[in-house]
Amino acid sequence: MTTPDTQLYLISPLDVGGDFPQRLERALAAGEGLVAAFQFRVKDVDQHEAARLAEPLQAICAAHDCAFIVNDSVPLAKRLGAEGVHLGQDDGDPKEAREALGREAQIGVTCHASKHLAMEAGEAGADYVAFGAFFPSSTKDKGPDAERPDASLIEWWVKLFEIPVVAIGGITPGNCKPLVAAGADFLAVSGAVWNGDEEAAVRDFVAAIKAV
Repeated sequence: MTTPDTQLYLISPLDVGGDFPQRLERALAAGEGLVAAFQFRVKDVDQHEAARLAEPLQAICAAHDCAFIVNDSVPLAKRLGAEGVHLGQDDGDPKEAREALGREAQIGVTCHASKHLAMEAGEAGADYVAFGAFFPSSTKDKGPDAERPDASLIEWWVKLFEIPVVAIGGITPGNCKPLVAAGADFLAVSGAVWNGDEEAAVRDFVAAIKAV
C-alpha cells in the first residue's frame, strides 16, 4: 500500500504537563506513520519552563520519526535543537530564522488566506506555508470577521509551487476530505485530537485521508 500524500501535523494544546506525554505517545503510535510533525505551542511560560516541558515530548517525537517544531520562538527552537520553527506574521522573518537555526531547519509561516503572504514567505525561504483557518477554530482563528479560505486556495498553490502547504483551522476527520483532495501536504490539527480520545481521533484521520 502506498503512503498517502497528505500527512498529519499535530499542534499541542496549551497544557502539555501532567499526562500529556503519554497522550502524545498514544497519538503518534496510532498514526501509522502518517504523523509527520508535532508543533510545541505553549504560552505565558518562560524559556526554562518551556524547555522542561518540551524535553519528554521531543524524545517521544524522535522515537516516532516525527519532526518537533516550536511555535513562534526562534530562540527556544535553537535552545532545544528542534527540527524547526513555525512563525506567525508577527513572529519574525524566515530569513533571520534560517540564519539562527541553520540550513536544515524546517521553517513554516502562517499565511491566513493570503496568496500574497504565501508567495512572500516562499521567496523568503520558508519550507512550508500554512493557510487557514479553513473552519471555525479555537486554536488558530482570528475571529468571525477573518477571511476564511477554501480548498481552491490549496489547489491554486500546489499547481504553481513546490513548497509544501499546510491546511489549518477547525479540521476534523469529517470535514478534511476536500482539503486532502485539493492536495494539502499536511493537515494541522489540535482540538479534534486532544479534546477527546487522541488514539481514536488519529485513527479516524488516517482512515479519512486514505479514503480520498
